[in-house]
Amino acid sequence: MNIIKVNDYQEMSEKASQYIIDKVKANPKMVLGLATGGTPEGTYKRLIEDHNQNGTSYDGIETFNLDEYVGLSGDHPQSYRHYMNERFFNHIDINKENTYVPRGNTVDAEAECEAYEALMASVGGIDLQILGIGGNGHIGFNEPGTSFQSPTHIVDLAQSTKEANARYFANIDEVPNQAITMGIASIMKSREILLLISGESKHEAYKQLIEGEIKENFPASILRNHPYVTIIADKAAIGE
Repeated sequence: MNIIKVNDYQEMSEKASQYIIDKVKANPKMVLGLATGGTPEGTYKRLIEDHNQNGTSYDGIETFNLDEYVGLSGDHPQSYRHYMNERFFNHIDINKENTYVPRGNTVDAEAECEAYEALMASVGGIDLQILGIGGNGHIGFNEPGTSFQSPTHIVDLAQSTKEANARYFANIDEVPNQAITMGIASIMKSREILLLISGESKHEAYKQLIEGEIKENFPASILRNHPYVTIIADKAAIGE
């Protein structure tokens, strides 16, 4: 693992965005794996600023998002499709037909999982996967106890995850109980992984990732077995 230490969230976002920009310029046809939530928002803002100021193009880029809530349509304001459109896709020159997010409101979620896994394989896999980490070590929505061999699948969300995401809803009761998520095996197939970690609330997760055992009750620990992982973490997360 290559660990890049930064001062704060702003610097993490700046480093991450520049990292992605350099990769996109080097390979304008690359496949990006994208994440949602609070952690990557600053990165997306800076990617948009760069696109507007410097003209970095995403016209040939394909993207796959990690996950989506089961039961939410793509136009639901708390869906991850809506998140990506509002915070990134609507502001750059990407072809939205090449941006893929699992369909949360499909009538057959199991079939959607299989189709999503097959679609990733059909484009040759993900070149660079952006990840955050949950306080309990989840990556995507892969909660503790998820098999390291899991493909894209349906997951029951842990109470701690629902509580963490409740700030985006009117109340915790509105947070869906399930999600479709890339599996851990799906994530590990990515050629390269960029993990963003910020804030004191992620310190224990960072410490466990770096120092703890590789075990399924801390899903992110499997990243230590990936040959090409870069972590950008700020001082609060590192504990300095």
